[in-house]
Amino acid sequence: MLPSLCTTRGRRLAAIVVIALTLSIATSCGRPAARLEAADTVSIEDLAKQLADSTAVHPALLHVGFAPLFRSGHIPGSRYVGPGNRPDGVKRLEQALAALPADAPVVLYCGCCPWQDCPNVRPAFATAKASGHTNVRVLHVTGNLERDWIDRGLPAEKGGDTGGVEE
Repeated sequence: MLPSLCTTRGRRLAAIVVIALTLSIATSCGRPAARLEAADTVSIEDLAKQLADSTAVHPALLHVGFAPLFRSGHIPGSRYVGPGNRPDGVKRLEQALAALPADAPVVLYCGCCPWQDCPNVRPAFATAKASGHTNVRVLHVTGNLERDWIDRGLPAEKGGDTGGVEE
């Protein structure tokens, strides 16, 4: 027989059940996070040099973050695809990647926070790898895009097309 929810024991048991269910649901939802190795990242310095070199092959730059962040400042030439941790962002990323050769260089970035804490880059990276693209890297943002790119005087644009995404 279950204890009444009116007792201290009953309330504790109910709280434990709620916590267990919440953890169970949270761990079963979403995509598994992709593991990023050093070879899967590109530094701010290396990307800036590559983009400044008119003779270098420039990667497709795909912004996998939030629309307000993209509009407030992004790397010139970037295409906004949407948050890499949301189904609509994943769908737009898949569409953008489908238009590129599988071996095309691609750099994914968000810039909302340090890349190791970013909710968007790992799911986006996993999606890109699952699509068969073999030359995908993630921009290694140590703080955020404003501090690590824009405040350093590297080229940036404001505004831009977010495909109607307003978040």
